[in-house]
Amino acid sequence: MDDNRQEQIEALEVMAEFNERVLKNMRILIKELSGARLDDTNKFIQSIVDAMNWEIEVMNGTMTLLNEGKERINKEDFNAHVVAVANAINAKDDAMMAEAFTNVLPYFEKLGEAAKEVLA
Repeated sequence: MDDNRQEQIEALEVMAEFNERVLKNMRILIKELSGARLDDTNKFIQSIVDAMNWEIEVMNGTMTLLNEGKERINKEDFNAHVVAVANAINAKDDAMMAEAFTNVLPYFEKLGEAAKEVLA
């Protein structure tokens, strides 16, 4: 059990550092989807979705540690916003994607904050 906890701590350490770059890139993407689309915006969307999926995997694997002592992450709310992003991407609607990424951004901010709090 102790090994599992140590692995979770290590995963959260990596994710906390990675999370800052993901948040920065999500903000850039929101601007692109709000009217400043570039030639590589579709590739950028995919790279951010891949990064989000990785963070979600880490979150799922460390949920007991993240919510130890109190609820820091509400998985149902988090997942609902991630599904909205997926639906917007599938609709291929820039305005809808910009809104979905804007709405999911605070959840990824909270995930990063929760990881840092647990690691403190």
